[in-house]
Amino acid sequence: MGLLGRLRELLRGEAGPQLSVDDPDLVVVVEAFDLVEADSAALARSPRWRADEPAVLRHHLRIPADQVERARELLTPDGWVLVEGEVSHASRVQKLDALHCAQERSRMASLAQRLGGDALGWDALQPPPAAAR
Repeated sequence: MGLLGRLRELLRGEAGPQLSVDDPDLVVVVEAFDLVEADSAALARSPRWRADEPAVLRHHLRIPADQVERARELLTPDGWVLVEGEVSHASRVQKLDALHCAQERSRMASLAQRLGGDALGWDALQPPPAAAR
């Protein structure tokens, strides 16, 4: 989320997310790697996803090694953290809904394609429910 989005949250009185993309306690609650499945369907089929809580949205990308820094430059201003690997991960804390998942999936596919790579899909992580901790 960019600076403007954060400012909107503050003006509306919304509390910022209390998660970190590198929180070791997070668990995958939704996976969407089937390109023909709608993001709304992926969210709907997940009994573990808690819609009222923030999550880490993590996109799995194959980006050529010589383009990783360019990808990072493009993603960082909007709050994305890019971790490089054979499959790189672009992660950001946000509330999940079908519209925003679809928008970000499209954005990541476009970014990966422009840089000579591929967007493989996304997953979302949340802390285990309080009762399970």
